Amino acid sequence: MNLANKKISVIGAVRSGVGAAKLIKKLGGKPFVSDSGVFEKLKNSIMELQKQNIEFELGKHSAKVYECEMFVVSPGVPSDAEVIKTAKTKGIKIISEIELAFSFCAGNIIAITGTNGKTTTTSLCGYLFNHCGIKTYSAGNIGKAFSEIALDVKENEFVSLEVSSFQLDHIETFKPKVSVILNITPDHLNRYDYNFENYMKSKLRVFSNQTKDDYLIINNDDQYLQKNISGQLCKTYYFSLTKDITNGCYLNSGNIYYVENGVKKFECKTSDIQLRGEHNWANAMAVISAAKLFNLDNQKIISALKSFKAVEHRLELVKEINGIKFINDSKATNVDSVIYALKSFNTPIHLILGGQDKGNDYKLIKELVKKNVKQIYAIGSSSDKIKDFFSGIIDVKMYSSLREATENAFKNAQKNDVVLLSPACASFDMFENYEERGNQFKQIVNNL
Repeated sequence: MNLANKKISVIGAVRSGVGAAKLIKKLGGKPFVSDSGVFEKLKNSIMELQKQNIEFELGKHSAKVYECEMFVVSPGVPSDAEVIKTAKTKGIKIISEIELAFSFCAGNIIAITGTNGKTTTTSLCGYLFNHCGIKTYSAGNIGKAFSEIALDVKENEFVSLEVSSFQLDHIETFKPKVSVILNITPDHLNRYDYNFENYMKSKLRVFSNQTKDDYLIINNDDQYLQKNISGQLCKTYYFSLTKDITNGCYLNSGNIYYVENGVKKFECKTSDIQLRGEHNWANAMAVISAAKLFNLDNQKIISALKSFKAVEHRLELVKEINGIKFINDSKATNVDSVIYALKSFNTPIHLILGGQDKGNDYKLIKELVKKNVKQIYAIGSSSDKIKDFFSGIIDVKMYSSLREATENAFKNAQKNDVVLLSPACASFDMFENYEERGNQFKQIVNNL
């Protein structure tokens, strides 16, 4: 892809949009960044664009945005946004930020997708490969945008890349060396016409360009993946918590094994994994499988599993006050994530729930809430829906702010209780992103 002197419009001015614009400029292109958002929410991005002398507009998508040869679309911009539909009618080429970055990355990409566990698995993969002596960048939806590091990656180095369905919507040639699909459950249905099939098809695009020289690692316990993975050209490996596997990773009697053609190549205990919960054993098995595809050292793999800590905003212990544990699970932006969170504690929970609803089905956590939760503290634009559903099942109080909810949970909690921020919703009604939501929660807790 030759970008020299080409006018390219970047739609969206958050992390991936800024990264894409900087990459385009480095390669001699002429980026123009357009975002319909307001300055207050984008001030950090704007400072970066100004520093790089990159032209931008806010609050609208003007006619100038179509004076280009190509659109690079940020994951936060829906495919049915008016600006995207207009670009299509004008015949403008549309790609995602990961497609752009892929075109200029010389290294090996391990692309990790799924509804839940992407951030933890991507972080663990990067950590483990580096621990084993393989220079690896972690990027995508975590840390830096892929575009920020694409030119730095050498041929024998790796990128552990978290990819969302939104980023996969506009790929053309994107082809990882290894694709990992952790799971697929209903999420982001508001972005896919409330059609689960559409959402699933986007996720499965991660391996659509892979060949016989590439690898796909998938969760053999996931009913949707079992039914819909077929016809792939790449070599396929599996991981499972429930059954033995011939090629891949499986759990048996507290031990995790990696096998190739039935021959054991690796073994460790679940107690070797620092992360809590069965879902994290599954995440670790996906990473072990990727590591063994490149013959990484067994003892170094185990050492990495033992020393890796939970990622920020994912079941993160913030503080313990008077015997009450405060847990930041702001990354839990769907109901399935909350299932994992509620199963992770065996003491009473004060659950802070709510935000921007994405078509949530709260029936999935009804029984767990009845069993494990003392009270729900509902926040955000979905608080009415939460109160309507859980009233009569459990005490639900609505609060106008995260601070108010947290302070009231602290007043009501007793020694050995857990105050858990696990919202099941997006953050955009009240915060710039889930990180800001989690950081505010931590600040509130540390001031209690």
